Amino acid sequence: MDQTFFWGNSVSSMQTEGGWNEGGKSLSVYDIQEAGENKSDWHFANDNYHHFEEDMDLMKDLGMNMYRFQISWSRCVKDGYGELNEEGLQYYDRFIDALIERGIEPMICLYHFDMPLYLAEHYDGFLSKETVRCFVRFGKRIIDRYAHKVKYWITFNEQNLYSSPIAYRIAGVLKAAPSEQNLLQITHNVMAAHCMLSNYLHETTDAKIGGMLAYTPRYPASCRPEDIRAAEIFNELMYFSLLDVFAGRGYSPLFLKHLSNSDIRLETTEEEMEAIRQCRSDYLAFSYYQSGVIDSQLIPDNASVYEYGKYGNAPNPYLKASEWGWQIDPEGFRTIMTRMYSRYRIPVFPIENGIGVRETWNGTDMIEDDYRISYHRDHIKAMKEAMELDGSEVLGYLGWGLIDILSSHGDMEKRYGVVYVNRGNHDLRDMKRVPKKSYYWLKQVIASNGDEL
Repeated sequence: MDQTFFWGNSVSSMQTEGGWNEGGKSLSVYDIQEAGENKSDWHFANDNYHHFEEDMDLMKDLGMNMYRFQISWSRCVKDGYGELNEEGLQYYDRFIDALIERGIEPMICLYHFDMPLYLAEHYDGFLSKETVRCFVRFGKRIIDRYAHKVKYWITFNEQNLYSSPIAYRIAGVLKAAPSEQNLLQITHNVMAAHCMLSNYLHETTDAKIGGMLAYTPRYPASCRPEDIRAAEIFNELMYFSLLDVFAGRGYSPLFLKHLSNSDIRLETTEEEMEAIRQCRSDYLAFSYYQSGVIDSQLIPDNASVYEYGKYGNAPNPYLKASEWGWQIDPEGFRTIMTRMYSRYRIPVFPIENGIGVRETWNGTDMIEDDYRISYHRDHIKAMKEAMELDGSEVLGYLGWGLIDILSSHGDMEKRYGVVYVNRGNHDLRDMKRVPKKSYYWLKQVIASNGDEL
């Protein structure tokens, strides 16, 4: 593979930082969530706010040359809308400089579900144009401060999830009732914010930016035409309608026709629509963990297309699954890279991949996580086939939470890392970082630039 290929790690702020009430940070919606039987609160995480250099040293030792992390909106702007918090920005000054000193390329994500609490309570998050204005202002300030030394950016983590049933939670919507009208208004508002910031970065800097999706391709449950149609329309509206905008094609005909057929009238502005028309991407980024199956017979007659994944989900009898029920499909990884690159001719960039497993450490012996080695080996092989056999241009391979972090639901026991972090959901223990067997395997893979798997 190309010598400039990126090998690295990805995280979010609330899953790693801690320091929830330090350094002038305002509250986010995560900061008020309480711990439960199978989840932690979000107050401490892995305490990277105080000890990030330890994890950066591990990444350097692994040979990683990229780290994708999030700038916390709540840490940098008072309540998400007020004055800049210089103390919070100085934390990221030190953070970014520490990466660069270690030869690790920073990639900034601007939003990863942690809506400032004030904007959620007063404006219903991204359902409101006021929240969009506040986010764009925040994003421009971060671009102005860091784009001279941070050359890779994304705006929203897994942006297509704002077209899914979990959109209300991750968009900070606390009051409005779920409806397809509200769902697609959130979809549009988030896309408009992405495009405005993407265009601003291109106009004012030499940095690069791309849209990002959570890509879980859906296969039809059978060759029944109804199954094929259900999977096809779901894939088009959940993935390609957004990718079309990222690639400079604007909203897809299918999306626009769906709006009119459903009698949905989005609140838009000419500024937003012009930003969407002008939007371009330097790469198409995505997360990938599993594929899925849609059985049209499971979908209620009155279900929205955007609920097909919820109602129509069926197990794939040809794939094994993790203990969390996520079906392991390296071939799907290859297929989506090939499909995306063939359709758009824009470099693709997988920036999340991994397997969550419950693991314990006895305090002495190495964790023998051969299952994780197998998962990453098979996915890296599939990626290389997409490049070498299918002609796809791929920029790098970033794993998710390769130093153990809280899961997206706050469960520390769902571990993705090649490094074990010695804490549980309710017991912080000593937070010691302990390399697993997969750590030494991955170090060899990176040193050989993917040749030794």
